Amino acid sequence: MKVKYHNDIPNNFGRCDIVIGIPSFNNANTIGYVAQTAAKGVRNLGLTGLIANSDGGSVDKTTETFLQSDTFGIPKISIKYKGIPGKGSAVRALFEIAHKAKAKVFIMLDSDLRSVEPWWIERLAKPILEGRTDYVTPFYLRHKYDGTITNNICYPLTSVLYGLKVRQPIGGDFAIGAKLIEIYLSKPEQVWQTNVARFGIDIWMTTTAINELDKPPVQASLGAKVHDVKDPGKHLQGMFIQVVQTLFDMMIEYQGIWRHVATVVPTEVYGEQPDQPVEEIVVDLNGLKQRAKTTLQQRLDNEISVREEIIKSVLESGIVNAQDWVEVVYDLALKYREKRDEEVVLNLLPFYFARVADFVERTKDMDSFEAEKLITEQLEIFQKQKGNFVKRWFLDT
Repeated sequence: MKVKYHNDIPNNFGRCDIVIGIPSFNNANTIGYVAQTAAKGVRNLGLTGLIANSDGGSVDKTTETFLQSDTFGIPKISIKYKGIPGKGSAVRALFEIAHKAKAKVFIMLDSDLRSVEPWWIERLAKPILEGRTDYVTPFYLRHKYDGTITNNICYPLTSVLYGLKVRQPIGGDFAIGAKLIEIYLSKPEQVWQTNVARFGIDIWMTTTAINELDKPPVQASLGAKVHDVKDPGKHLQGMFIQVVQTLFDMMIEYQGIWRHVATVVPTEVYGEQPDQPVEEIVVDLNGLKQRAKTTLQQRLDNEISVREEIIKSVLESGIVNAQDWVEVVYDLALKYREKRDEEVVLNLLPFYFARVADFVERTKDMDSFEAEKLITEQLEIFQKQKGNFVKRWFLDT
């Protein structure tokens, strides 16, 4: 495969077994811990490693903190990536570093992690080192209100489209083999001019891996993930748009594959999940309902392409049930296929707020284990409605 580097990659490191990549932007409070912990994990495996930071122009001494961290003799480098500002551009530079180092495994860790442990490195790397896969996704213990974009669209839609239950397709902490790194870096330049350069990177990586590798992904049990959590009604709008538009773009790219997928099978999980508490997350339920109503009201001048009864219900209540949510997602995916316009994804946003509000209301007295059953039931609704969706999608092809 033809690989051309986009970033200026230094030559002051040699070949190594593992590259740990940490994309960052203003993460001075946590990046030192992440780098040090990752280095311990590499050292525990007895392999050669490199800790690499790709920064987006932090102004809080993120780079200085990273370079001053004790990595126990394992070399480290920090670069400022080129390209559109965003996580994906940072990750692209890290791919290039891993490729130049001829690493067997590239591991990506979020820079805001407070729960990463040295054993995470073994969990993420071993399935690749043993030749079982080229892509390892994280499998976390999470609070019922963490990962709302994952729970309500990325997990169920990716699972039913491509036939594999990948619980955290946008989890942030991944391991990637050398073959897949080359696949990523051989993609056309225009890919990196889209939301793949931003928060769309994770769903792009996962979807590409599922569809272009001979061996399916493996999930690594990593226990509780403690990071900078966000209220879905206040902080996740930009991420939602970038992730969902990328997901819809990938649906178009791989439509020839998923149209023939009729079943969903589990994905292998490596390692026992530790018994750990999860960090409590508080959601402003009333604020979320109001955000759903207000955002939808603001979108009414657009062609929303959603059944009128559902629109009216959300405007009145600020919630949408699982059945109607799945219908809305499929309807707007079809509309996106027709228009390829971000405005379609913006039309989905108020229904996302309403879906999360309904979930919060229904699960307020449940623990995370009980709430997970509702997430599974929602996936099953996506699966039941997929047949009709496939017929509509391919009606004109």
